[in-house]
Amino acid sequence: MEDREEGTEGFEPVMMDLFKQMKMENHEQLLVCSDPASKLQALIAIHNTTLGPALGGCRMWPYESFDAALSDVLRLSRAMTYKAAVSDLPLGGGKSVIWGDALKDKTPAMLESFACHVAALGGRYIVAEDVGISLEDIEIVRKTNPHVAGFSLKDGGSGDPSPATAYGVFSGMRACLEEVYGKDSFEGRRVAIQGLGKVGSALAKLLHEAGASLYVSDMDPERVAKAIRAYGADPIHGHEVYRVDCDIFAPCALGGIINERSIAYLSCRIIAGAANNQLKDLEIASELGRRNILYAPDYVLNAGGLINIAEELTGYDQERAYQKIAKIYDRVKMVFALSKEKSVSTAKAAELLAEKRLKEGKRI
Repeated sequence: MEDREEGTEGFEPVMMDLFKQMKMENHEQLLVCSDPASKLQALIAIHNTTLGPALGGCRMWPYESFDAALSDVLRLSRAMTYKAAVSDLPLGGGKSVIWGDALKDKTPAMLESFACHVAALGGRYIVAEDVGISLEDIEIVRKTNPHVAGFSLKDGGSGDPSPATAYGVFSGMRACLEEVYGKDSFEGRRVAIQGLGKVGSALAKLLHEAGASLYVSDMDPERVAKAIRAYGADPIHGHEVYRVDCDIFAPCALGGIINERSIAYLSCRIIAGAANNQLKDLEIASELGRRNILYAPDYVLNAGGLINIAEELTGYDQERAYQKIAKIYDRVKMVFALSKEKSVSTAKAAELLAEKRLKEGKRI
């Protein structure tokens, strides 16, 4: 029997499992970050840098386990690669997660320690904000690490990416309406929004101004109450949001919510929202097609924030950024056209477009 160094029992199986998970989607790098002094526990995943440095937000979340945090960072970093590729950006895909409760555990020392780990990557990964990480937090990270995007407007950055993300979703929704109803007007259309965070709230405002009737759902009753007051929205409780008879269902909260259970309750014609990884798996997209529900792939639709942040790399100009974000309409139409041409789901068509650019390294 091969001799083992004392204390290494059980080490190889764990590492092999990590490598197996990374190999499944061809991740380039995974950095496990720990700092007992600041209580930092974080993961940084770089999926693909074929087209440029990996850019992606940092998410702080109280994961149930290391496996849950690992699964999230790997899925999200892959999605960022595809989002950048299909959006024709000179960027790769990456993501980071800090394991902890942003309301209870986050400290400046923790963020500074995290910044040092990002800086050690030498620009292979550019960090921005995400769930649990605010613009103020990014400013703390930026003091120690220069590889940051999405910082404040006053310092030459693009600021909060939420309005840009919402505008991109809104633009993509227009393409969905035209595909299903023959015209891209929101007048008289019914939209159910699941999640009224920064993006969901900004999207609700755009939809209301465009003439849509809103149904809203959120865990925070005050957010719901605000939407009722501002937009005359109808409140929906919990999972009842799936059952709403509407034109568009807009997931703007958690991922994985379109699955074998929820799909049976859907009464919408279109799924188009800002949440990442909305589908449990690719086969769900095919089932949506069989049920005559048009799905707008999330990383095509919600790329507005990334497009906005990417403008910082050449000197931020808001008008130019929003002109590029408006082209999400065209990219969604491109996905639908390819879906028909290849007789594949819209989710698969989006993957084909992204993979084409990754393979060729040129504009799609």
